[in-house]
Amino acid sequence: MPVTEFVADLFNPDLAFLPKALLIAVMSSVVCGVVGCHVVLRGMAFIGDAVAHAVFPGLAVAFVLQGSLVLGGAVAGIVTALLIAVFAQRRRVKEDSLIGVFFVAAFALGIVIISQAPGYAGSLQQFLFGSITGIPDRDLYTVGFTGLAILTALFLLHKELVAVSLDRESARSVGLPVFWLDIGLYVLVTLAVVISLQTIGNILVLALLITPAAAARLLTDRLGVMLLLAPVIGGGSALVGLYLSWSYDLPVGGTIVLVATAVFLLAWVLAPRHGLVARWRRQPAVPDEAQVTPVLTEVAERPIG
Repeated sequence: MPVTEFVADLFNPDLAFLPKALLIAVMSSVVCGVVGCHVVLRGMAFIGDAVAHAVFPGLAVAFVLQGSLVLGGAVAGIVTALLIAVFAQRRRVKEDSLIGVFFVAAFALGIVIISQAPGYAGSLQQFLFGSITGIPDRDLYTVGFTGLAILTALFLLHKELVAVSLDRESARSVGLPVFWLDIGLYVLVTLAVVISLQTIGNILVLALLITPAAAARLLTDRLGVMLLLAPVIGGGSALVGLYLSWSYDLPVGGTIVLVATAVFLLAWVLAPRHGLVARWRRQPAVPDEAQVTPVLTEVAERPIG
């Protein structure tokens, strides 16, 4: 499909869901790109996946009660994160083990709850893989305001979150509330995941959180630049992914993820300092065998001591 035809479809009154889907996809991708930078810096990819599981029972309850999906998912994610933080204080069981226990249990609870709702199969597929049809106007405003709140919180807590990411013990020694900053970041990750679920689904949302930030990390060594590049990559992937999905009748969530992955692979190969090509060019030339053999012989015959 030509780009001009796609643009025409965006302004077609009979396809009113398409511009809504585009706005939600781009907004959620931008927010996930910024939040994902902190997740990548901390090496917390497992947390992002776990949070995506944790919000599911809240989404299921909200769906059954016809309530706000964002509110339901946020409550479930925050409650689960607090349980992790409380149980982790005793240090008898490591935090990653507790995450595996509670977040997977939350996902299982969500499946049990939603199985009791009418239209179980269709609603479960929508939660797991996303859907661009039937997006109400209120969701557009919810995603916009929630995304703005997330970005504002990240801006206000930027220095503290970076300090904890770089050195937790030093941050604790200077009086930063590391525990509450961790909870705050969990909450922000939860909200970013929830606003992305409708477009990309519960299964693939981790890619939206991690892949653009990981690609940006390959392209720069400066955190400020990374925080600008990641949302650009995420938003661009959402735009191109939705265009390809609409043009070739492909699943929108999977297409967006594949576009973001393609950008990551290009960065992996072509990044100016950390790309595969750049590293290959920096490798010293290997001397030929005629030069190496005499040196090895001399070293082998040299007396020990």
